[in-house]
Amino acid sequence: MPEVGALGRPGGADGRSGRVLLLGATGFVGRHVGTALERAGYEVLAVARHPRKTPASWRFHPMDLADAEPRALVELIDEAHPEAVVNAAGEVWSPTADRMRHSNQLLVERLLAALAAAGPRPRLVQLGSVHEYSPQPRGVWLTESSPEVPATGYGRSKLHGTRAVQQAVATGAADAVVLRLSNVIGAGTPRGSLLGQVATQLLEGTAEGRTAEVRVSPLRSSRDFVDAQDVARAVVAALRSPGAVGRVVNVASGASQPVRDMVDLLISISGRPARLVERPVTQSRSPTDTDWMAVEVSAARTVLGWQPRRTPRDMVQDLWRAAAEQRDGSVDR
Repeated sequence: MPEVGALGRPGGADGRSGRVLLLGATGFVGRHVGTALERAGYEVLAVARHPRKTPASWRFHPMDLADAEPRALVELIDEAHPEAVVNAAGEVWSPTADRMRHSNQLLVERLLAALAAAGPRPRLVQLGSVHEYSPQPRGVWLTESSPEVPATGYGRSKLHGTRAVQQAVATGAADAVVLRLSNVIGAGTPRGSLLGQVATQLLEGTAEGRTAEVRVSPLRSSRDFVDAQDVARAVVAALRSPGAVGRVVNVASGASQPVRDMVDLLISISGRPARLVERPVTQSRSPTDTDWMAVEVSAARTVLGWQPRRTPRDMVQDLWRAAAEQRDGSVDR
């Protein structure tokens, strides 16, 4: 088993809140969660497949969670003795159902088995998705009691993970809470997402003073977008909320934002000359598709003491600044 490094004592005399095992720590949401955990006084033990750059204050342990020997994760939990485990690992933009099943279902099953077999009993915070619910008609907010008939393979794979966690809690095999996230936006938003694609086209298309041609699918939908920093705060709250055990809690902005407005906002914030081109639809959409989504967050306020703070402008500004900095080596304003 790879060396974890010299681990301090969780909740010891150094005044830290305790140690958190953060799975998927180098991913988009994982990086934001790790930052929030550290700010809240936790020691971060980061676990991911690839040793991408992480803060020097984090300890890093390389592991492919879905492919590793089951005993390896048990040994890691026993050695680290974490106060909590946050599962931010998984596939979102994968084109294949097999990869999503592998990362969003098998990984969760192995994690739960490891938690049941390990000596410590840390709190598990599983990051799920509002796409586990059935699409609702315009004007109907998603709640924790909404029907669970996902319209996509991604939603189905995430729902499998959520139900596995619920079953483990029901049988006493886990102390866990599931946070169902809406569409997360912020610094490091993946290129595979719509706004990530727009940012990439703006950066690449305006080289040498050119006007970028930003090509997108028809922008006719509205979605609930939540800021990555708000999501990270919700994770910290879930670690500390005794009443969260066994609950599924939505984490979202509580509003439906037209996707066109978000794209226009990104183009405006970039300050880059651009021409927006909506590609024609080449195939009919599934009858289960919907053009509208908003998510009720009253349970998060009650159970976690959490509510969203940041605006669409905040999250899009963070997205743009990070994308421009990564490409140009300096913050592009």
